[in-house]
Amino acid sequence: MIWAVLILVAILGGAIGSFLNVVIYRVPIGASIVSPPSACPGCGSEIKPYDNIPVLSWMLLRGRCRSCAEPISIRYPLVEAGTAILFVLAALRFVPPLFDVDTVPAVVGGILALVAYLYLASISVALALIDIDTHRLPNAIVLPAYAVGVVAFVAAAWLSGDWTSLVTAGIGLLSLGGFYLVLFLISPAWMGGGDVKLAGVLGLFLGFLGWGPLVIGAFSAFLLGGLFGVAVLIAKRGQRGQGIPFGPWMLLGAWIGILVGEPIAAWYLSLFGLGV
Repeated sequence: MIWAVLILVAILGGAIGSFLNVVIYRVPIGASIVSPPSACPGCGSEIKPYDNIPVLSWMLLRGRCRSCAEPISIRYPLVEAGTAILFVLAALRFVPPLFDVDTVPAVVGGILALVAYLYLASISVALALIDIDTHRLPNAIVLPAYAVGVVAFVAAAWLSGDWTSLVTAGIGLLSLGGFYLVLFLISPAWMGGGDVKLAGVLGLFLGFLGWGPLVIGAFSAFLLGGLFGVAVLIAKRGQRGQGIPFGPWMLLGAWIGILVGEPIAAWYLSLFGLGV
């Protein structure tokens, strides 16, 4: 049963990834994400449905446009495959516990939570690449995530009766968002306003899972981002004061917290003879 779910989720992730390629390109330039249809940038030919199958079409076309043989960036299938993989990882995290739930409302609540994290997975891919390309985290993608998370988590808490998760979600939103706001006020050159808004979203989603994922997710972002920054400076590919987008590290750290934050926190506490 779980394998059938994972296959369906992977297919869905690939399809979403195909759409995210459009989002990543068009949102930063303020273009519509629904029209006009996707077309080859070389010859302008509209991409046919049979040439828009995630990953597979790119492989069959050998990375070139069917009409003009213009090279198609490998980034497109990588986004599709990466989104599919992230969807599968999210499903592995949230689907197995559903089989242990013995009430219909609790199952529905768990499914709502899964949908919320699949949504987060989608915008994580888009935001990470947009931030790398433009050093921006567009409000059009970040701000709706607050509404999605709040609605899904309130409904999940109400259906499952687990109001503690909702409380920690609220604390996560305020604490992580507030912490980044302080960093922004201290040094706007190093922390952008988009990072502050994204921090609130990630705090909300991490906090819903508990203190361990929240702490591990928040810490991992600074650890990974710091290590990368040091590596860039050592390699002399960057200069002090040169902006390095932090959004991708925030998102990667958050997903570490979501996927393995709980066991990492439990392991760390066990070193001191403490339990979660």
